[in-house]
Amino acid sequence: MTDEEKNVIERKVQNALQQIRPYLQQDGGDVEYVDMTNEGVVMVRLQGHCGSCPHALATLKNGIEAAVKKAIPEVKCVERV
Repeated sequence: MTDEEKNVIERKVQNALQQIRPYLQQDGGDVEYVDMTNEGVVMVRLQGHCGSCPHALATLKNGIEAAVKKAIPEVKCVERV
């Protein structure tokens, strides 16, 4: 993946995160984009209540990852850092 392609995908990822952020904030949480690998692995940091919630993995995989992968097929997975 070229730097330009990565930049385009990163902007799409950040836009997708903006779309789901209000749902996380309703429960006192949030998500921060950290980085993306050339292999399409997006790394995020869960914040607020999402950072310590026992359901954080479900939120990450069933909510955040599902929404990001649906919007951006180039993304392989979303991981928590």
